[in-house]
Amino acid sequence: MIVLGCDTATSSTVVGLRLEDGSTLQARDDPDSALPTRRPGHTTRLLGMADELLGRANIGWRALERIAVGLGPGTFTGLRVGVATARGLAQSLGIELVGFSSLRALAEGSRAGIAATDPASRGGTSVLAVLDARRGEAFAAAYLLTDRGSAEELVAPRALAPEDLGSILVQAEAQRRAQRGGEHVSTWRAIGDGAVRFRGHLEAAGVTVPPDSSPLHLVSAVAICDLGARGEVVASDEAIVPDYRRRPDAEIALESAAK
Repeated sequence: MIVLGCDTATSSTVVGLRLEDGSTLQARDDPDSALPTRRPGHTTRLLGMADELLGRANIGWRALERIAVGLGPGTFTGLRVGVATARGLAQSLGIELVGFSSLRALAEGSRAGIAATDPASRGGTSVLAVLDARRGEAFAAAYLLTDRGSAEELVAPRALAPEDLGSILVQAEAQRRAQRGGEHVSTWRAIGDGAVRFRGHLEAAGVTVPPDSSPLHLVSAVAICDLGARGEVVASDEAIVPDYRRRPDAEIALESAAK
């Protein structure tokens, strides 16, 4: 199955193209943190990056069989662009559409990197996927990476103050013990741009955070396409909606101005 997948939940624009042989081509636009004035390129780059991958694969848009998109949680503008683009492509091409959690994609994409840095890790790697939610908050969810290569959700995505991130560990460990007969989680790893920003809070809670430059903190195009290939197809593209997890900044600002 040929799948085009994208995620725009973070400042990065990530696009993947899964081909018939199971290989994945990927393109990404990661704004340089050293250039804070540079804005995310979701609006201007997304379709161009997808077209670039199709060109590299020497196939046309009509060869696509499925569109996959990360639903967040994430930034309002980024999610709106990604979801609207995915819905528009699926509708215009008359092909299947799949949505998935961007936090799950972040978690599943970390498996290979964790195995490379910690060969001793086996069938039970516990991961906190954490994205920077702005406003001094984080979007976070807890997962168990299984031997099957999937991410088993222990705690669903939520918006939290950084000092509350440790509370997820308590809930996740309780859930894991309930599912696995009292098994204790020895090591937690936190990944994502939120893990980088709130490193101090996470490390104080006993969570290991990879170096800031680690690719583990980036949503993987391969994971996007893998989730898209095995995800549940929706009957209507209207079922694919962004997971903002909280109200947009603009809506809050308008409400405040009206008071």
